[in-house]
Formats: sequence, C-alpha cells, structure tokens
Amino acid sequence: MSLSAALLAAGSSPSPSPSQTPSGEVPSLQDAQESATNAASWIEQNWSTWLAIGLRVVLILVVATVLRFMVRRAITKLIDRMNRTVQAVDGTALGGLLVNVERRRQRSQAIGSVLRSVASFIILGTAALMILGTFEINLAPLLASAGVAGVAIGFGARNLVTDFLSGVFMILEDQYGVGDNIDAGVASGEVIEVGLRVTKLRGDNGEIWYVRNGEVKRIGNLSQGWATAGVDVTVRSDEDLDKVKRTINAVAEKVSKEEPWNELLWGPIEVLGLDSVLLDSMVVRVSAKTMPGKSLTVERELRWRIKHAFDEADIPIVGGPPLLPEGQPADDPTAGMAAPSAYSNTGSPQAQAATPLTPPSVSK
Repeated sequence: MSLSAALLAAGSSPSPSPSQTPSGEVPSLQDAQESATNAASWIEQNWSTWLAIGLRVVLILVVATVLRFMVRRAITKLIDRMNRTVQAVDGTALGGLLVNVERRRQRSQAIGSVLRSVASFIILGTAALMILGTFEINLAPLLASAGVAGVAIGFGARNLVTDFLSGVFMILEDQYGVGDNIDAGVASGEVIEVGLRVTKLRGDNGEIWYVRNGEVKRIGNLSQGWATAGVDVTVRSDEDLDKVKRTINAVAEKVSKEEPWNELLWGPIEVLGLDSVLLDSMVVRVSAKTMPGKSLTVERELRWRIKHAFDEADIPIVGGPPLLPEGQPADDPTAGMAAPSAYSNTGSPQAQAATPLTPPSVSK
C-alpha cells in the first residue's frame, strides 16, 4: 500500500470527537446547515410580528408618558392658580379679609395630590392593560381577579375608604379649612391641619383632637361669612326706654369710629328692642355683625362701654339679688323657717311618749 492510499484511508476513518451525540454519531455539516436554514426561515417569518409588537409597545409607552406629563402639568398650573390670593370679592375689601393663605395652600395641595394620583393611576393602568393585550394575553381572568380583590379590600378597609372619600369631598366642597373654628360633633376647636383621612383640631384648652373624616356626620363652621355679637342689657322696668336707646346708640357710634373696632365690625351696632319684659326688669337686645371669630371680643367691649355709659347717665343695671341700702342689716335667713319639731329629738318627752311599747315576752 502506498503512502497516499494509507493517508486517504486514515482520513476517511471516523475519529472520536467531543461533539459527538449521545448515540455516538457526529452531526454532519449538512445537518448544521439545515438547522441554521430552519432558524433563519423562522426568524424571517416572525420578525415582522415581533417588530410590530415592539413598535406598538413603544408607542403605547410614549403616548402614556406624554399624556401623563401633560395632565400632571395642567393640574399643577390649575393648583398654582388656586394658590393666588384673591384681593377682593365682588369689588369689596371684605373678600380679602375672608381669604386664608394657609387654608388655600393646604386645600389646593390636597386637591392637586388627589387629582395627580387619580390621573396617573388611570393613564398607567390603561397603558398596562393595552400592553398585555398587545401580547395576546387573555385579560378576562385578570380583570375578574382584580374585581374580586377590590371588593375584598373594600370590605376589609371600608373605614379607611370611607375616611378617604369623605376627606376628598370635604376638600372639594371647601366645608372648612385651616384657621376655621368648627364644631364637628365629636370635637370642636380651631382647624390646624386638613388631611384626606384625618382632620387635626386644637381645642379651647390647647388639646389637639385627631378626627377621622369618616366619623364626621355634621359640621358647624363658625368662621365662614360673618359672626354675630349679641349683648343683653337688663334695666329696671320703669326706666326710660328712649334714654336707654340714646345711650346705647352713642356708645355704638363711638365704637364704630375707633380702631381696631371699626375693622372688626362688619355692620352697624343695632338696638333690636325689648327681648323680654318682667315685673321688676326688662331686657334690651343689642346686636352687630362682626369678623368671624371676633364676636366674643366685641361683646366684651360693648358690655364694658355700655356699663360706663349707663353709670354716667345714672341708669342702673339690674339683675340677680336686689341690693340693700347702706346701713340696713341683712335679713335673717332663718326667719322664715319653722321651729324644729319636738319629735325630732329622741330624748324629748313627746318622742318618748310616741314610742311604741314592746310586747312582754311570754315565758313557758
């Protein structure tokens, strides 16, 4: 055998290789070419579908991002406009006094936070569902599960949901705000913080109340609009009413022209007339519109000035027990009392005579 024949025979004989199949067969070049051809053919047949799905997903994400940005920016501009302080309402300076900057700021921030959260949830949630639909995923079981989970969470956290919804409607309706004095039923005081779940109040003694918005069934706002200062003046029944009215009107005119009472008074001080008439006294009612929360201050000042004016006009203010003239001794408080009964003393002869006799014991 020649050398060339030996080499040819050696080259044609199979030799062990690490890439052999488990059966011991080595894939031929033709099999590799066939596998590559099939893979290229599969990719060529599906690349358009993949590209369409990818472009659709990218388009959904871009539209959702741009839409969310635009909506949040519009909400922010709306909130900035709400934060601007109103200088006057209906062309009067009264509106400027009704504006509370801190109240408007907290209310606008709370409304903006709620609106931005709701907008983001709706836009991103819709985009997520559209992306899942792009991959041909059946959304019916997912939506059904989400509905069941929402019902379960709603029943489990119904108090939290109630507090949140009550806080949202309370802020949107502007029922009260920071700086208002309110009566919420469960607590009363000045509002120092407004939240979507809890409202914080400071009571008259300095205590802080945390009131859940869902527990508030009715609200009495003492700071919206205006307040009323009412003073009852009690004089003798034989007093000259015209003189009383002139004296009170002089006090009212003087108070209305002095500072700071001319700013606290939002209306003229009026003598409404007789509130009640008794045998020995009669009550004259005085009323005035004041700045919210300043009615007690105005009432105290009116009482102070009316008392001084009545003293100068020699008009006595009556009420309570009658005053005794100087030098006259006070009546004995026991003068009208009956004498104690002799039967109240167990040692008196009357009590002993009235004591029932005990029956004698019978001996056997």
